[in-house]
Amino acid sequence: MTQSAHGLTTGAVARRLGVAPTTLRTWDRRYGIGPAAREDGRHRRWTPGDIAVLHEMCRLTSSGIPPAEAARAALAGPAPAPATPATPPAGPAPAAPPARPAPAVVAAPPAAPEPLPRPARRPGSGNGLPLGAVRQECRGLGRAAVRLDAWAVDELLGAVIAQYGLVTAWEEVMAPTLHAVGRKWETSGDRYVEVEHLLSWQVSSALRRAAGPPASGARTGVPPVLLACVPGEQHTLALEALAAGLAGLGLPTLMFGAAVPPDALDQAVRRTGPAAVVLWSQSRSTANPPLARHIAEVAWGVKGARARPAVLPAGPGWAGQPLVPGTLRPRGLREALALLRGLCDTAAGSGADTGRPAAADQS
Repeated sequence: MTQSAHGLTTGAVARRLGVAPTTLRTWDRRYGIGPAAREDGRHRRWTPGDIAVLHEMCRLTSSGIPPAEAARAALAGPAPAPATPATPPAGPAPAAPPARPAPAVVAAPPAAPEPLPRPARRPGSGNGLPLGAVRQECRGLGRAAVRLDAWAVDELLGAVIAQYGLVTAWEEVMAPTLHAVGRKWETSGDRYVEVEHLLSWQVSSALRRAAGPPASGARTGVPPVLLACVPGEQHTLALEALAAGLAGLGLPTLMFGAAVPPDALDQAVRRTGPAAVVLWSQSRSTANPPLARHIAEVAWGVKGARARPAVLPAGPGWAGQPLVPGTLRPRGLREALALLRGLCDTAAGSGADTGRPAAADQS
């Protein structure tokens, strides 16, 4: 995190709070929620006191208070506790006044202004995500997601991929935040569903941007890697991260997404002759060892030089399942990428001798 003698940069503060840098600049320009120090008179440097004001601003806006009112409250600081009136000394009781008509009602002095109302707690207005010991970027990403700030989520995701690379961004920022949102959803009734949907969509969008256009096996001479969720499995984000990582290595992929029917997967393997097939299972209820065994036995090519794909059962759903013969089970994105790169290199070297089917031969 970038820090100078005068404090943190705007980008560093934005990552810490889960707010887009443009939002911080807007708050500074419109409401005076700005840093006390500016380096060379231009560059913002945020001190701990400035950041405390920003924390309060984020808390109030997340609670539904309009930004202008939230800014006034954040700059004013916490309201002082009301003073307890002193008890007057005891003395002789005053004499009763003579009977007379009731006096006119005298208006009371104006009361001090009440603090801004604090709405009832809503998802994201106070309850934190169960993140545990994670990178600071996870906390910023989680806060932005809970606020449903799609702009900040998108900007943070792009920043962590650019700074740490895809694998670290996925394993240490995206996946832990997604898991925390999922756990919060499970323990909060039906709340936070909208947070999970927003975060999942933004993560998917960021991964697809990182992947870029798909590589063509016909142009690279490398057979593709088939990526598919087993039947009944709807979680695709880990496969999308794998697809982006393979694209970064220049390896062609065919992404089939969620809940691929067995017959469709069988036909795809026979028509493309892939170097490997990744079968993703998120939960034990969807893991399908018979399907993994069947795909590992699919063969093509001339008699005496038949080829088969490597099959990688991936995901937590396969944990505890016996390893199917002819399959490899990677532990995490980094290991999966290393395995698949080696398998693609091997398949590319032997492809001319195995009669590998061409993608265009779709009879």
